[in-house]
Amino acid sequence: MIHSLAHAVAALEAAEEARLSITLLSPPDFATYGGAGFFNAIVRRARAKVPAAKSEAVLDCGDAPGLALGALRAGTEAVRFGGRPAVRKKIAEIAAAHGAHLLTVRPRALDLLDAADARAACLAWLADGTRA
Repeated sequence: MIHSLAHAVAALEAAEEARLSITLLSPPDFATYGGAGFFNAIVRRARAKVPAAKSEAVLDCGDAPGLALGALRAGTEAVRFGGRPAVRKKIAEIAAAHGAHLLTVRPRALDLLDAADARAACLAWLADGTRA
């Protein structure tokens, strides 16, 4: 879980070094206070700094369908939305039409908020086969 550009870059550097793909996951409900534009800009800038790293970026939109739809319109590649099943189905269809996808459950993640060395923390996380 990234909270800054530095976190995103560290995660991508670790993924590149480990030769693994990584998910750049926003904090819970980040779309409500950070927004899709800000999240997408962090991801874009981090990927420009570490272009060989393979990653997916997931913006958590909580239970807010409008934020999930806005994120898809803004080009977010994956959103996490936990609203009602009928709404999730519609948003999943819209996501697919945008070439994106919907997660309904928040994946387990390493939270980099208090990591003294985010890159080292990511490398340890990626090396731990029990994380899945």
